[in-house]
Order: sequence, then C-alpha cells, then structure tokens
Amino acid sequence: MAGKEGLPSIFPTLTYTDAKAAIRQLTEAFGFSEQAVYEAEDGTVVHAELVQGNGGVMLGSKGTGSRFDEAMKSSGPAGVYVVVEDVDAHHRRAVDHGAEILMPPTDQEYGSRDYMARDLEGNVWSFGTYAPEIAAK
Repeated sequence: MAGKEGLPSIFPTLTYTDAKAAIRQLTEAFGFSEQAVYEAEDGTVVHAELVQGNGGVMLGSKGTGSRFDEAMKSSGPAGVYVVVEDVDAHHRRAVDHGAEILMPPTDQEYGSRDYMARDLEGNVWSFGTYAPEIAAK
C-alpha cells in the first residue's frame, strides 16, 4: 500500500497549455526537481513527475486527447500546498524568478509560515511550514 514506507500516496495532477514552461517555472522558481518527463514525438509533454521533499506533482500538456485531458478540459485552476523548510528563502527564489506572489511570507495563527504564488496558467501554489501528521490506520 502506498504511503506505508515514506512513499507519497497523493499526487496533485495538473494540465497546462504550455507544460514545458510550467516545468521550467516549477523547477526554477519553486524548487521542484524533475523526476520524469515523457514527450510525444511532436514535443508535447505527455506526462511529467516533479518532486519536492517526499511529495510530488504530476502534469502534462492540454490537448493530448487522453481520457484525463478530456476530463480536465473544463476544469479551472487548482490549488496545491507544498511543505518547505525555509519559507523566506523559498519566497526569495520565487521572486528572483519572476513568480507572481499573491501573499508574502506570513505567520499564521495556527503556527505555520506561508506564502502564496500563482503559476503561469493560474494555479495557486501555497508554500509553508504546516505539515500535519497523518495517523496510521
């Protein structure tokens, strides 16, 4: 069963009009690492996996005609929360790479420090220190 040995069991999945630009922004501005990128012969990103810490996100290009692409066709932007150790350093990196910041690093009442940014296609990314433990079942 996924998640039992430190493997993530939930991956946000997003589609982008320009998946290559999204991968550049997510790696350069938001500090993700490419784990896998699969392209069609025409250069369209069929599937990509980017990781940060012990979590990850999957993404691909819009317009591939896949079942997932069709299901996502009329969906709006998504929101993704990513746990990072140093919110201020992470924020500086995002600013240095021109990311649109929606909320600067802010101390929250519940003890977290977070900031929010929007990616090139409107998805909202929150980065912060809030990392709830998931009780084993």
